[in-house]
Order: sequence, then C-alpha cells, then structure tokens
Amino acid sequence: MANKNHYDKITDYILDKTVKLLSIDSPTGYTDEAANWVKHEFETLGYEASITGKGGVLVQLGGEDTTNGLFLEAHTDTLGGMVSSIKSSGRLIVTPLGGMNANNAETENVRVVTKFNGTYEGTFQLENASIHVNGEYDDIKRTFENCEVVLDEDVKTKEDVEKLGIGIGDIVCFEPNTRITKSGYIKSRFLDDKLSVGILLGFAKYMKENNITPKRALYAHITVFEEVGHGGCASVPEGVTEAISVDMGCVGEGLSCTERQVSICAKDSGGPYAYSVVKGLIEAGKEMGCDYAVDVYPHYGSDVEATLRAGFDVKHGLIGAGVYASHGYERSHRDGAENTLKLLIGYALN
Repeated sequence: MANKNHYDKITDYILDKTVKLLSIDSPTGYTDEAANWVKHEFETLGYEASITGKGGVLVQLGGEDTTNGLFLEAHTDTLGGMVSSIKSSGRLIVTPLGGMNANNAETENVRVVTKFNGTYEGTFQLENASIHVNGEYDDIKRTFENCEVVLDEDVKTKEDVEKLGIGIGDIVCFEPNTRITKSGYIKSRFLDDKLSVGILLGFAKYMKENNITPKRALYAHITVFEEVGHGGCASVPEGVTEAISVDMGCVGEGLSCTERQVSICAKDSGGPYAYSVVKGLIEAGKEMGCDYAVDVYPHYGSDVEATLRAGFDVKHGLIGAGVYASHGYERSHRDGAENTLKLLIGYALN
C-alpha cells in the first residue's frame, strides 16, 4: 500500500486535472474538446487511448488476463441547454440537455456556442426578472418555458440575434464556478462526473508511477452521453466480464454518505447492483482502510446500467466520491476523491 504522502500527491493531481476539465464546456452533444483533452491526458501518462465512434474515450490500462477484463466507466458530458427558439424581444428560449433544473440555473452566466459564428455571453434569467418591477417574482415557478437567456449584446429583436449567427440548436453552456477551499472542499457545477474522470486519471497515474501491470485487463471508458442515458451502451472490449461506473456518490437526507467518503451503491432506480461486486467493493474498502458508505440511491441511473441494457453480459457496480447538491451547485471534498482512488486500487489491482 502506498504511503499517505503518495496518496496526497495523487489527490493533488486529481483535483488539478478536475479543475482543468471543468473549465472546458461539454454539455451532452458538445463534448469533442473535452474528450480530446481527456485522450491527451491519458496519452501523456503513457497509455493508449482512442476516440470512439460516439465520441467518447477508450483507454487501454494494461493487464494480463484479457478473458476477465474490468471496464471502468466515467463521463465527461454535463448538463446544459440548447437554443429552441428566439423570441421577438431578442431573448432566447432554451431546452435543457440532461437534468438541468431551471430553479438552480437561474441567474447563471452562460455561453452560447454557435455552429459557425463563435461564442456569445449571456445570463439565464426569469422573464421580467427585476424585483422592483415584477410584483409576482416570489410566486413564479421557474421553468424552461418562463426563463430565458439574456444576451450580452445590443439586440432588441429576433432579427438582431439572427444577424449574430445564433440559431436553433446552438449549445448553451452554464458557467461551472469552480472553487477549492482551504479546508479541501471542491465546489462546482458538473462535478458529476468530471471529478470521477480526474479520479480515473489519478488511478492511471498511480499505476504508471508504481510500474503496476494489473492481473486482469483494465479499461477506462470516458463516455459523452451519460446525462441522456446511453453513454455506456457501446465500446465494451471483448473479454470484459465486469463493469463499474465511477460516478458521483449521492449525499442527502436518508443516505449515510458524506462528501469526504467514497460511496458504494447497492441499488438505485435501475435495481440492485451485482451482489458479488458490491460485496467485493466492501471487502476492498475494508482492506484499504477507506472511509466508505453503502447506500441505496432513490433517483439515479448510471452508465453501467446502459451497458447492461445494451445487452453486454457483465457484472456491474457503482462507486463514487460523495457529492452534495447533485445537478445543482455541487460540493465534494479531496478526501472523497482520495477514498475513491484507494478503493479502485484495492479492488482493481489486488
């Protein structure tokens, strides 16, 4: 087992890479830049990586037994929006990508990425957003029908907007507002699931620095359509017998996990995870001295369930660093990242 100082250094690396990836906009459907960045980072560590047909990243992490492969899945696509109409006022109506919620997206800065004419800034606001004007401001339920993007351009009509090159189907990226506190918390939109991508990079770095060849073949799959349900349904190499999603661990009322722990999910909305995998993860957590929690998630689905639904004959599991305020302004902690790293080491390499 590595010493604490080594884990600290790898965790520093994880957070550094996570922050860099968070700075790259990648709502579902607009992920090429993030995927290419991830591919480059794995290649820099010395691994073979390729872009899949769907635009994800498949990484060969090595291993001796190619008939009993382990597939580790995380995703770099995030929530976001798409321009669905342009109002006569020059404001934009947005349709959500994934589970973006209008309530916690309100007042956020956005970037509108056009197909051919660059990027424009704006803010996602309630219609008639001035409290001193709108007497019903407090009582209005926020939806994507009554919120709008106010462009930071001198536009007053639909025609003004169209002259900028903004059109239907353009991508709306929400500002992540990433921050790491002195106490070790990381706060940002889209920790789901860019923190886990950082953790898989840290896991790969740990293996490379310690010159480890796994007993079983290991693969990392960084998917790009998880937030809409089909990220993990393809690109499983021949010989894989087990798949684990490395995604966020849920933190909230009724659950035991905190942001400083790694969560092992026993069941979510898609049903129970493989009993033998859950049991093996718990055993590895104990062996590695991880601070872990076992929970049942009431409203959750993962890449690995898409893998099963696509027909792949594999056992499946789900782990992740604890994340509070999921699909909102999320918070985790460096300890949660480190405990997830240690659990992966204990389970995949022993």
